[in-house]
Amino acid sequence: MTSTHETAHSTRSADEPLGSRPSIVPPFTVIPGDQVQLALRGREKKVMELVEATYRLHGAGDSVNPPSYFLRFPDRPTSRIIALPASIGGPNRVDGLKWISSFPQNVARGVPRASAVLILNDHDTGYPFACLESSIISATRTAASAALAADRLSRNRRRPARVGFIGTGLIARYIHTFLTGTGWSFDEIGVHDLSADSAAGFRTYLEQSGCPGRITVHDSAEQLIRHSDLIVFATVAAKPHITEPAWFDHHPLVLHVSLRDLAPEIVLDSANVVDDVEHCLKADTSVHLAEQRTGNRDFLDGTLDDVITGRMSPPADRTLVFSPFGLGVLDLAVGKFVYDEVAAGGELHVVDDFFHELRRYG
Repeated sequence: MTSTHETAHSTRSADEPLGSRPSIVPPFTVIPGDQVQLALRGREKKVMELVEATYRLHGAGDSVNPPSYFLRFPDRPTSRIIALPASIGGPNRVDGLKWISSFPQNVARGVPRASAVLILNDHDTGYPFACLESSIISATRTAASAALAADRLSRNRRRPARVGFIGTGLIARYIHTFLTGTGWSFDEIGVHDLSADSAAGFRTYLEQSGCPGRITVHDSAEQLIRHSDLIVFATVAAKPHITEPAWFDHHPLVLHVSLRDLAPEIVLDSANVVDDVEHCLKADTSVHLAEQRTGNRDFLDGTLDDVITGRMSPPADRTLVFSPFGLGVLDLAVGKFVYDEVAAGGELHVVDDFFHELRRYG
């Protein structure tokens, strides 16, 4: 593997002799996690703007985002690996695939639950030109989407001053980082997790990040919900565990990132915004269960793109739930941004001669 200081989509590595391969084929590069993190660090506003632009492209039909594919295991029922293929148009058009695993048992082993790679494919040839470490990209696009939703969905109501996190893993940390990095400040921060160690660790992170608000670890989800104006669900729940609509009588804004925490009764008692209707209404998400309960989709008020473009105005007098299934086009957009940043810095790691058989007749 060599590094090259050539620009993005260079047709050969720095050390490659001319004529050794057809110039149309892009070099194959690998971007490890440290480069991904460096490219994204401190860029919360820029990434949130990129995510908003991608939602607009998707809403306008300038994307291909087929259903996610779930690889499940009879001997490991809580684990899965998901494939998210996608294609995005616009000025930075690219195709690709995110391949992300979720193995909850990893947490007890002292490593993160999720791991992922992202493959980027050249628009014109279809050749893959980059493989990126993608757990950071996935967490970043999820957090940017949540922060964007918090901003857009709170414009018709009093801006939340008390935030609560149910589930305190990597995603919760990234969402907090994106909220604060895009201008949010809270008087109170609530924390709840089934694992006392996880809750304590998240509190330590909040304290070390210099949060000005009071931090409270709540013994129950009910306590946290009743004391929060903005609630972030970032758990690994496989089925609803929050079942009481009365806990939401104060009509908070809910970022339902983990998708399966809320019972259908709560969904049906709320205004509901999703990132993509067809994607969210499947795989036994809470909104999917609500559809199965009612036999219709009348409880959905619109998509985040509807809010961004003004086609929908979120109500101020109801609980408002944002349920994002997570779109592969967002991973592509953030991944291409990372690739371009690394390429601009001349730090791409090229795998020499990765594509070996490139002449049709030898």
